[in-house]
Amino acid sequence: MLELLHIENIAVIESADISFRPGFNALTGETGAGKSIVIDAMSAVLGGRASRELIRTGADKAFVSAVFSQVPSTLPGLADNGVTPDEDGNLLLQREICGDGKNVCRANGRPLTVTQLRQIGGELLNIHGQHDGQQLLDEEQHGAYLDRFGRMEAPLAAYRSAYNAMAAIRDQIRSLQMNEAEKARRMDSLRFQIDELERAELVPGEEEELNARRELLRNGEKYIAALSGADYCLSGDDNGAGAVSAIREAEEALRGIRTLSDELGELYKRLESIRCEVYDLAETIRDKRAEFAFSPAELDAAEARTDQLYRLKKKYGATVEDMIAYLEQCRSELDAMETADDTLILLNGKLKKAEAVVRAASAELTQKRKAAAQALEQRIQSELRDLDMNKVRFAIEFTEKEPAADGCDVIRFLMSANAGEDLRPIAKIASGGELARIMLALKNVLAEQESIATLVFDEVDTGVSGRAAQKVAEKLTQVARHKQVLCVTHLPQLAAMADTHFSVEKGESGGRTFTRVIQLDREARKAELARITGGSQVTPALLESAGELLDQADAYRKQHFV
Repeated sequence: MLELLHIENIAVIESADISFRPGFNALTGETGAGKSIVIDAMSAVLGGRASRELIRTGADKAFVSAVFSQVPSTLPGLADNGVTPDEDGNLLLQREICGDGKNVCRANGRPLTVTQLRQIGGELLNIHGQHDGQQLLDEEQHGAYLDRFGRMEAPLAAYRSAYNAMAAIRDQIRSLQMNEAEKARRMDSLRFQIDELERAELVPGEEEELNARRELLRNGEKYIAALSGADYCLSGDDNGAGAVSAIREAEEALRGIRTLSDELGELYKRLESIRCEVYDLAETIRDKRAEFAFSPAELDAAEARTDQLYRLKKKYGATVEDMIAYLEQCRSELDAMETADDTLILLNGKLKKAEAVVRAASAELTQKRKAAAQALEQRIQSELRDLDMNKVRFAIEFTEKEPAADGCDVIRFLMSANAGEDLRPIAKIASGGELARIMLALKNVLAEQESIATLVFDEVDTGVSGRAAQKVAEKLTQVARHKQVLCVTHLPQLAAMADTHFSVEKGESGGRTFTRVIQLDREARKAELARITGGSQVTPALLESAGELLDQADAYRKQHFV
């Protein structure tokens, strides 16, 4: 449960510490005193939206922290984010909201993102706002409420798996069922592209080789001149000897004296070795010169091929390899279109089987939903009786629709507000007060199935008064026996029934508005209840009436819960 909420620089609250207690906690105060700001602070520390506009004027940042006790370490949100309660089962959530829009979030000192904080906070506390009743007017939400009550995760997942498989086959069929004119145009386009790429006779890696050869051909004259010059120097010509001949002559000159000393013998061997190396080098250069056949026609052909590849790359891919891949893609698409009729026959056969699987999964989902609907109807009807709505009938209507991602059921909540009237959609006949009480009943039923320990009700009593208000107060008191309840209210009946009562008060100091939250004792509660009942004129009669309300609340708790 939520034990302590600490607020700094949130709107008009400069600093506040609220120590909530187990059971039913009520917060009251004048309109505009800051009750909603307390709820905004709770939402912020749970990972809800918190803009820089929340920061108190003149402050650089706002800060909210919340201490929760008796937190199970097995909560999925904790384990998923590497957070554990301390040895006493306590969990401290913190959020700092900076003026530059940055957020610093922590759980027991561990840094978190806002998304992680929201995941954890959503399993610790639920906030039910004053406009939640309007959600009942949105019939698309009715199925989600029923699925949540009936825990339809498994059958809904099985249905969605079957539906997605069927939808994938339908997408394949639609892609093949284009009109004949469009199909003919596409096939002509594919054939043209395939023909153009096939005629190009693309070869992987050819572009690199082509560029190297083209560069060589562009410099052909320099290439020939260089090789010829090197060949002349090494081999000579008819008019003169080259390096090879000169080395040979030097070798012959030393031949006759090579045996006179080891040093002369070594010189002779070195000349012999050099002559062989230079001879091989000369032969290699001569071969290179013979191999290279410079032809202006070949250069023109290389330039033309380079230009062809450039034009093709602009249409079909950045490299030759990309163009070859695109060619294969076009061939595959054309083949698929040419054999589309055969493929459609196969896909239609698969579709029938997939539709049968969807129907079976849908039937199972609908069956389980209807069983859950019966149980929910009974639970809501019981809750409504507790809320002084004895004549109201509540029912859940099923109608069939085409398969969709959420099933084949259109689910609507119906009610009859008065005896003898037919059941009709809630959106058409429910008043504001009826919506508030039906929503309270639904929230209470759903909360029973969840592990969340703290429920916050922000003015959910809107549109409720008199006897109905008393019944709402009693219902919240019943809920508070199993959950911690925090309720912002304007009704004296609800505030009197609370186990712990806080007053949110606004004042001025130093020319600045501030808000403080005070826990009230019995005498202060009487004064606050009298104010809620009679306004600014608190008379002895109102104080006496307020005391009676508190006495009645004590008597109710002793009768039902002691």
